[in-house]
Amino acid sequence: MIFEMGPALLFCPGDRPDRFAKAAERADAVILDLEDAVGPDAKAAAREAIASASLDPAMTIVRVNAIGEGMLEADLDAARRAGVTTIMLAKAESPRQLDALDGFAVIALCETAAGVVHAVDIAAHPNVVALMWGAEDLVASLGGTSSRDETGAYRAVATHARSHVLLAAAASGKRAIDAIRTDIADVDGCRVEAIDASASGFFAKAAIHPAHVAPIREAFAPSADEAAWAERVLAAAAEHPGVFSFEGRMVDEPILRHARSVRARAASDPLPTRQDPAEPDEGTDAPRAHEEAS
Repeated sequence: MIFEMGPALLFCPGDRPDRFAKAAERADAVILDLEDAVGPDAKAAAREAIASASLDPAMTIVRVNAIGEGMLEADLDAARRAGVTTIMLAKAESPRQLDALDGFAVIALCETAAGVVHAVDIAAHPNVVALMWGAEDLVASLGGTSSRDETGAYRAVATHARSHVLLAAAASGKRAIDAIRTDIADVDGCRVEAIDASASGFFAKAAIHPAHVAPIREAFAPSADEAAWAERVLAAAAEHPGVFSFEGRMVDEPILRHARSVRARAASDPLPTRQDPAEPDEGTDAPRAHEEAS
């Protein structure tokens, strides 16, 4: 289930079974993609590859094609045959679409104007365990040409969508996953986004290249100083019910929730990455990076 997964989720094309095990080994969970990363002529073969994959179902997600594309039942059948119970629904746009996904834990990918606008209702659906947002398809659905400006920062509409999806997920007690960074070479940029995602309340961040796994894990793991502070303030809270002063700072329930979150993340002990960022791509397909970007 999504709640046991770590913060680095790695996409892998569903028609590249030779890369499934490597992607799963290098990340906290692998997203086997039947949507953008797989061409129309390769989707049937991709389903068979996924159905026969020897991966841990608890750490595997299958991204299925959008409802309305006529491929949902075949995609879900492949996931079932693989024993996978967590799917990612591409281009989720309304809670009614989730009714067809009983039996699965659903990560709803809000990556169109309709999906972002209806994110609150989508998050409230009982089949949904998490929301993810996507910048590129979102801007395309608006008739735009780029989700980022000349500095590489997200445009205002993408930032708004990111915040809205995070808030919608939290309002229903669900998890939120930050979007991928399409620039594979920009490891530092991925790190900056992941640090902000962790501090803002996202549960995880997706990636399309193994080089982004390490910075994502680092960003979501509290520093030793942060973990130590969390333990100290929580220990002090046990002796001081209500609001109290601690190390020159007023501590109330919101601060204690921050501390509990830090302690929980520190306890997750993410695995070390197994690939140096400078190594060539072996986990996903670099030429198809922008096709996999959601």
